[in-house]
Amino acid sequence: MMTHKELKAKVLSNPKVRKIYEQPDPEMEMLDVFLKARKISGFTQEEIARRMKTSRPVVARIEAGGAKHSPSLNTLLKYATAVGCKLKIDLVPSH
Repeated sequence: MMTHKELKAKVLSNPKVRKIYEQPDPEMEMLDVFLKARKISGFTQEEIARRMKTSRPVVARIEAGGAKHSPSLNTLLKYATAVGCKLKIDLVPSH
């Protein structure tokens, strides 16, 4: 039986699989930005929620992401303001 490390190495030896594996996940990148912003702000989820005039579970869902919950642009703007940031959305060519 192969270890996880061995299986991963074997699968990633296929160039097509490696290319897909190495592509950045836009959702994960966005979540990372939100978590870093909160960390820099020094606020807890509870404090962010209070500043947004919402509940802590709403903040937790924003930071967790996932297909079940897509926050509105207004909610993202409130989050950004609550952590002392401006929300910037950028479109870049895919080529």
